[in-house]
Formats: sequence, C-alpha cells, structure tokens
Amino acid sequence: MFQNILVVCMGNICRSPIAERILQKKLPGHRVSSAGINALAGKDADFQAIKTALKHGVVVAGHTARQLTPEMCNAADLILVMEPAHIDMVADILPSARGKTILLAQWLPKKNIPDPFKQSSEMFEAVFQQIQSAAETWAEKLNGPTPA
Repeated sequence: MFQNILVVCMGNICRSPIAERILQKKLPGHRVSSAGINALAGKDADFQAIKTALKHGVVVAGHTARQLTPEMCNAADLILVMEPAHIDMVADILPSARGKTILLAQWLPKKNIPDPFKQSSEMFEAVFQQIQSAAETWAEKLNGPTPA
C-alpha cells in the first residue's frame, strides 16, 4: 500500500537523511527517499549527523540534500515529517498531499523531532534515538511485527 515513502525535514541534511537510511534498511521492499522543505540543495549531510548515525551502523555519508517539490509529494504514497508544522508546509507545496502526510514520531510519546542542526553531539544522539524508535514503529506497522 505504501510503497513510495518520502521523509521530510527542513534542510534535508540532518533528520530526514538519517530517517531515510534507517527506513531503507528496515523496509527493503519499499522505496524510501528524503527531501527538505527549505533544503540546502546539493549539500552533503551534516557531519555530526553522519558521525552520530555511523556510531549506530547507519551510513548517511554520500547523501545529497534535495528540495521538496510538488512532484515528489505527488509521487509519494506516504510523507513522514519531523514536526507538526511541517504538515502544513508540505500542504502549502501540494495541498492534496495533506492526507498522506503524517508525523514520523506519530506513535511515540514525544511527537516532535527537534532539529539538531548546529547543536551538541548529545542533542544529535537524542534525535537519532527518537528517529530510530519512530522508524522501528513504522517498520512494524508497514511490514507487520518482526519475529523475536
């Protein structure tokens, strides 16, 4: 049902690339990509994001930021965003995308995934953990529970 998943944050250099790579690993039968609402298009992923993810076996190096477009929104079956305000921002780009735009952390107690850009390594670690938990929940919902 949700074969084409788009993960969105602001700059597409910290949160969404991490979520993209985790979801690609956990959802091998799905197409997962990412973009930014106000992307630093053409830039590499943030160094601290790369370093934090790598510490957990997630390779973000090689990511290049992309600007979110109406075409990307239209092609996606599911758009996962980091903050409640991003839902409206995506809808500003393509109004018909509102119904398929949901928070990445929808099923976590803390629904907002804060932007760690230019923050401490501890902040990046906390954000990574939140993204990983959210991605695991989405993988269970989309794949069914994984055997223990």
